[in-house]
Amino acid sequence: MRKLILTFISILFIGLAFAQTKDAVAAKNSPETVVVKHRLTDSVIERINVLKINRGIRQGLYQALYQKNYALASGYYDNDKRTGVWHFFDNRGHLVQNFDYRTNQITYEAPEDSTSNLQYFVDVKLNDTAKTTKPLKVGGRFFGYLPYLNLFKLPPELMNLNPNVSFGAVELLISPLGRLASFKVHVYSGSYEKTFNMSIDVPDPADKIFIPATVNGEAVSCRVVIKCGFRNDGGLEFY
Repeated sequence: MRKLILTFISILFIGLAFAQTKDAVAAKNSPETVVVKHRLTDSVIERINVLKINRGIRQGLYQALYQKNYALASGYYDNDKRTGVWHFFDNRGHLVQNFDYRTNQITYEAPEDSTSNLQYFVDVKLNDTAKTTKPLKVGGRFFGYLPYLNLFKLPPELMNLNPNVSFGAVELLISPLGRLASFKVHVYSGSYEKTFNMSIDVPDPADKIFIPATVNGEAVSCRVVIKCGFRNDGGLEFY
């Protein structure tokens, strides 16, 4: 029995030594990276691992942080491409979505309640028995919609709007094919209202792609409306 125990311990140590050696070799062969920071909005900062020899290539851990306290997005890049499962959160740190880039599938989407900033309006008449699903955006209900908010700022002539009675609304029309078909920003201030038609040629082509809404299993057009406040610089932020 003593010989068996000694043999087992020897095998265990050999296995641990092999695993450590393997990890050391992998670490040695991994490209050296550095962390760079970008400000997405006044309250959101990106921390991105990039190659030291080419800072245009993202490699390793990515995080987007809200007010330096809460993660909005967390995942890994491999040679500038997202890989594995990414996690997306709201501005209170609650998990809202997991997306697996290996299978290109949303593996978790948190339930949405009446406190959400997002509203959905399908372009068909609904009855009490209709079964509906909302359009989904990779990145979840906060991080996934930041790119559209970042594309708008109040023009100089509207910078004096009273912030106590003013708000904005981003309106996105998603086609049955899951494509961004229209992008508008509505500005409201008391009795004043103005609509800005925005270009759908968003900088990142991925921001034109959604999982479409459905009614009784059939894909339909749907408008997504996001209520927003205005920052001091005239930009939009989640209400």
